[in-house]
Order: sequence, then structure tokens, then C-alpha cells
Amino acid sequence: MIKSFSFNEQDIIKDILKLHCSHPIELDPTYSIGAFYKNGVEEPKYKFDLYPRRDDVVKANAEALPIKTGIINTIMFDPPFLATKGPSLGKEDKNNVIVKRFGSYPTEKKLFEFYRNALKELHRIMANKGVLICKCQDKISSSKQYLSHVHIINEAEKLGFYCKDLFILLAKNRLVPKWQLVNQQHARKFHCYYLVLCKVNKTVTYM
Repeated sequence: MIKSFSFNEQDIIKDILKLHCSHPIELDPTYSIGAFYKNGVEEPKYKFDLYPRRDDVVKANAEALPIKTGIINTIMFDPPFLATKGPSLGKEDKNNVIVKRFGSYPTEKKLFEFYRNALKELHRIMANKGVLICKCQDKISSSKQYLSHVHIINEAEKLGFYCKDLFILLAKNRLVPKWQLVNQQHARKFHCYYLVLCKVNKTVTYM
């Protein structure tokens, strides 16, 4: 039985591929170092990143990919989930460790604009009935809750995706700065989501 949650990332990906995909992952527009692709998860044919960290990864923005329209069947998408422009980003210390590791946008508005633009581009290159696997995480910023997975689902369905399934990756441990413990106002998030977004028949104008 395939369950909706796991502590293992590769198990979730393999379950999604088994349950929902007729093709292996063909494209990853935010490849980074390829942490997804191990323990039985095959490398994609097309690997892109804004700042490639491997020689076999092509430099490209997920908002404008060098791929023809309607040819990709399965996509893995792991977009940034943080937004900050604090001075700590320029310091060599232990502050904002996660931001420094994974990158960020200056504001939530800019981050969510990227989500919309990237989803539109991924919809363009995807074949009908193709599947987009989107890893995403909610966040707290300046004491405000941002339910990013809800935003992504809503924007994706406007474009012509259908959120067919949702999986939850649980974390046994998370990096938690001391100041967040002292000033905690929300439950600390020990999970992220894998959305299964299927392209359905819908006419979309690509501008």
C-alpha cells in the first residue's frame, strides 16, 4: 500500500512514479546537485539550473527553458521556498544557514511571481496528461504564515494543471536558530510537500 507520508524522499518519489507516471523523470529545471536521484530514482535526461554546480547541468532559468512546447512527460520541480534580504546573508556566520544553503528571493512577492512564471513555463513544455512533481514547503516570515503549497496549487490549476495527489515528507530533525525558539509564535514545520500536478486539456496562451 502506498501511503501519503514518509521520512524518505526517494520512497515518495518512487511511489509517485509508480502510481501516477507512465514515464521516468525526464526534466529537472532546478537540479542543483541532484540529491533526488539515488536509491533507484533515475537521473533525468534534461538537467537545468540557474547556477549549475555540475558540468552536465545546463544553465537556464525555470521561467524560460530551451525546450520545445509539449514534449516532456514527467518533470521534477524543487523551487526555492525562502525570501529574505537581511544583511546576515553577506556574513560568514551561522545565521540564516538554510537561506545561504538553498538560496532565496528578496521578498515573498518576488518568490510567488517566480512560482507563477515557472509553472506557466513548465505547463508549456509538458505534453498533455504529463505529470509535474513539485516539492514545496510552507514558511513563516516576519510572524506571518505563508501557505506556499496552497498558492502553488491555486496557480497551477489556473493554468490547466489538476492536483491529483499530495505526499508529505516528514523530517526527524530541523535546523532551528535559538532566536526562533525564544520568539516562537507558530508551530515549527517538520514537513514539506510533494504535489502531483497533472496537465489536463485546457487552452493556454503563452506570452
